[in-house]
Amino acid sequence: MTSTPALQLRKAQHVVVFTGAGASAESGIPTFRDELTGLWERFDPAQLATSEAFRADPSLCWGWYEWRRHKVLQAQPNGAHLAIAELAMHVPKLTVVTQNVDDLHERAGSQDVIHLHGSLHSPRCIDCGLAHTLPLTSEAQPEDGSRIEPPRCSACDGYVRPGVVWFGEMLPEDAWGAGLAVAQECDVFLSIGTSGVVYPAAELPLRALGQGATVAHINPVRFDVSSQEHFLEGPASVMMQSLLREAFGNHPDS
Repeated sequence: MTSTPALQLRKAQHVVVFTGAGASAESGIPTFRDELTGLWERFDPAQLATSEAFRADPSLCWGWYEWRRHKVLQAQPNGAHLAIAELAMHVPKLTVVTQNVDDLHERAGSQDVIHLHGSLHSPRCIDCGLAHTLPLTSEAQPEDGSRIEPPRCSACDGYVRPGVVWFGEMLPEDAWGAGLAVAQECDVFLSIGTSGVVYPAAELPLRALGQGATVAHINPVRFDVSSQEHFLEGPASVMMQSLLREAFGNHPDS
């Protein structure tokens, strides 16, 4: 392939940026399978990420998700998030699709982010589905590994559950439909911080490639891609800022 991702980025009309856990790792957010602490160290995360687990022990599951949410609240967008937001100033259309359940893209300045796996900040009632608003701070100490009783729904008094996609659940229909649509209409697709093994989300770069888009993967650990795809090996923040410099001659402040 003689054309570089930077050259294609410079000419692009619609860019899709697809991010996974690696895009937020540099902000210090623990990944889903990082070692658990306190009360939860006896559990496999998969045991805490089902509707059955939540109904069986709501305070255990809610406490773990509150710990994760507070880690996000304490974190700041890193250079990758800032570079992605900056990219919107250089191309006619940019769409951010993420598997992450944090809000770091939004805090970096990205608009209308498509969350394939939901968000820690968008809980809802487990029974009637009514949305619930959480405070940005809490007096609870989830770092201690303690159980935390979930809030109750204002409509039906059911427990409020985390707004993330659990094992055995479908991706949100609207988000998945929107992700598929933009993957099939973009001319550059950047896959950042994801190894492309979690389906159905991993289907998106393949859809983009099938429609003739330039597909580039950015990851610190190399993995196999087809001869039609590009691979930029390195940390997301470093590689994204380098890509912007090469394509447009400047980059966001880090």
